This record gives sequence, C-alpha cells and structure tokens, in this order.
Amino acid sequence: MSRPAVFLDRDGTMIEDSGYLSRVEDIAPFPWMVDAVRALNRAGLVVVVVTNQSGIARGMVTEDQMFRIHARIDELLKSGGAEVTAYYHCPHHPDGIVAPFAGVCDCRKPAPGLVDRAAADLDLDVTRSYVIGDKWIDVALARAVGAKGVLVRTGYGAGEEKSPAPGVTADAVVDNLAAAASWILRQSHS
Repeated sequence: MSRPAVFLDRDGTMIEDSGYLSRVEDIAPFPWMVDAVRALNRAGLVVVVVTNQSGIARGMVTEDQMFRIHARIDELLKSGGAEVTAYYHCPHHPDGIVAPFAGVCDCRKPAPGLVDRAAADLDLDVTRSYVIGDKWIDVALARAVGAKGVLVRTGYGAGEEKSPAPGVTADAVVDNLAAAASWILRQSHS
C-alpha cells in the first residue's frame, strides 16, 4: 500500500535561505529542523526534500556541491535521530547558461515533476501527503499534485503571506517547520 509523505522545501524551510548555497560550511539549519523531521519520521510519514536549484543552470553551483550540501544535511539529521528518505532537485531554469540545464522543464516547482518522480520511486500516496515551503510555489505544487499545502513564515514566507498568489490558498500558514510538523501530526490523527 502506498504511504503518505511530507515533501519539504529546503532553503527557507529547513535551512536559512542564503541565496545560491554552494559551500557546506555556509549551511545554517533552523534550530527546529531535526526535531520536526524526527517527529514526522516517528509518525510514519516519509520525508522527501523537493528543491528548485536554479543556481546549477545559472553556473553558480555545481550538482556535486549540492550533493555535498545534502549529505551534510543528512549528517545533521541523523545525529538527532531524523531522516530524509530522498532528495529531488530541479537544476533547470529558462534563463540558465549551463547546458543541459538551460530551459523549461516539468520539474521546476510548481510543476509536479519532482513529486511525481518521488511518488513513483518510493510508492507514495500523494493525495494523503503534504508539501511544506516558504513560497506560494510550494503551495501551488501541493495543489498541482492533490496534496495539502503548508506555507511557513521562515525564509520568504512572511513576505509571501502578505502577498498571496492569485488562486492559491494554503491549508495552513504557520511560523516554521516545527509548527508545520505539529499541524500535520494533528491532521493525521483526526
């Protein structure tokens, strides 16, 4: 039977958004990241990171640098008993300068490609799942795949909340990933 999941945005949701993050030593996790992910894990939810990384297409970050950053995030999570099952990233951007990443794709959020791929790879039930992020594109992704969308006020979220995207409504708007995890756990128990 397919399992529900929580699809997490990375920058501004799990860690501070520092622009085009390319160095492991510049990772600044939010203090609640590990606890929130661990709570979702313990509730039996699969945790998957879905992240737009246009810096790859723009030539500002390499995929190898990004993989090292994800490995370091994994280390931080595992040291606290938490786990991300998989990371899915979109390296594309229409204004990119690095072939083959320059151009339009089906995986750049809010397009459903990253979630569709994760659902197929990991046997996930997207209709029983959640998307958490600090931008309306994350909520729009939730709508595109039939999941529930949670906007967090960290990263760009507080500004995004003040300028709602036309036709996109969050199921919840909360302060941070810890509050989002708490909201999801209440939903899954009701």
